[in-house]
Amino acid sequence: MEYSCVQLTDLPDEILITIFKKLANIEVLYSIVGVNKRLNKIAYDFVFTNNLALLMSTLDGFVYSLHDPILDRFCLHILPEIHQKIKWLELESQSMEHILLATNYPNLCGISLYNIEPEKAIDLFTEVLDLCLIVEGRKIFVDGNDLKMNIINHMPRLNKFIFNIRSWNCFYNEINFPSNENIQNTFKDFKDKQIICCTDYCPKEKKSQCHIYSYPYKVKHYDDITNSFPGGTFKYVRKVSLFDEHPFEHEFFLQIAQSFPLMKDLSITNQKRQINNQFKKSMNLSIIKYPHLKYLCLVDTCIDYHEQFLLDIKTCLPLDVSARMDYKLVKKVTRNFRRNTTRSNCAKLNYVYLHRKLERPGHSDNFFPRRPQLPEYVKDYFPHAEIN
Repeated sequence: MEYSCVQLTDLPDEILITIFKKLANIEVLYSIVGVNKRLNKIAYDFVFTNNLALLMSTLDGFVYSLHDPILDRFCLHILPEIHQKIKWLELESQSMEHILLATNYPNLCGISLYNIEPEKAIDLFTEVLDLCLIVEGRKIFVDGNDLKMNIINHMPRLNKFIFNIRSWNCFYNEINFPSNENIQNTFKDFKDKQIICCTDYCPKEKKSQCHIYSYPYKVKHYDDITNSFPGGTFKYVRKVSLFDEHPFEHEFFLQIAQSFPLMKDLSITNQKRQINNQFKKSMNLSIIKYPHLKYLCLVDTCIDYHEQFLLDIKTCLPLDVSARMDYKLVKKVTRNFRRNTTRSNCAKLNYVYLHRKLERPGHSDNFFPRRPQLPEYVKDYFPHAEIN
């Protein structure tokens, strides 16, 4: 048998990048920067430099500073070389100041801080605050009173405050559930900016959420939108997720398309049948367009939402959309892949994942379940798509 030895540098760049993606970005940078020009070029790629977690963490959630030799090498040699490419830093309190003073970060968008005392944060960030929080487990929602008492009153030099805060709580009845008006009233002293508040109660899950944010909204994602969505225009948002225990009607999707004109990614979770679906089949509906949509996920929805996006009298999809859908529901909506009014939207998909149950072989030596093969007429119904 012949023996061959392949060195790392013998591999093409594409394979090296695939291998390095399995590692943390700081491991890639620390390991290969300075080896040679080719590996430097790979290490300095945006994939490995845009988001850096310059800390150590354990499986049980504890966060520690990097060891001094590693930290010194990053601060003296690596960070000054890639400072223009860094958009997000994850830092812990002991090494934070050392890292922030190591170089300039002209394109830095945000910082995640760990183990930091409020007093130190106030000393470092006093004039401009862009706050994005997800809060779970509190007995009350985060509201305007919270922000004034715990942040604004401690930052007298603060002159610009942008925030996007989502609170999740457990409420076992709607009697104790604060209204949207109650939350909005806590912001009556915020006279220099528009504050949007949206509260929802999910009785099935016995959970409630409150979303408060300063407008205009500049985050690139908007999560867990319900029928309580207040509307508005969100030109920065690219990724949207919808969730509710009540049905989404056609007019709701029209509002979503108008509010998020540059949306690329849409995921929906809703198992409730549309109330007006049968009634409006005989009516002329406004055809909804999503001109920039690239990814659509309908796996966690009932049949009405598969029809909502596949039927051409309801939706006009753009070209080259990747979609994740339920096979049985797609089969019903397309009438066994023969329906003409769903054919045009299906022809615009470039990738289709059809979720279906795995088959377990009865008397086979192969223990592992397998997906059943799709008939050719199914593949023909999606002529431009890779099907999985």
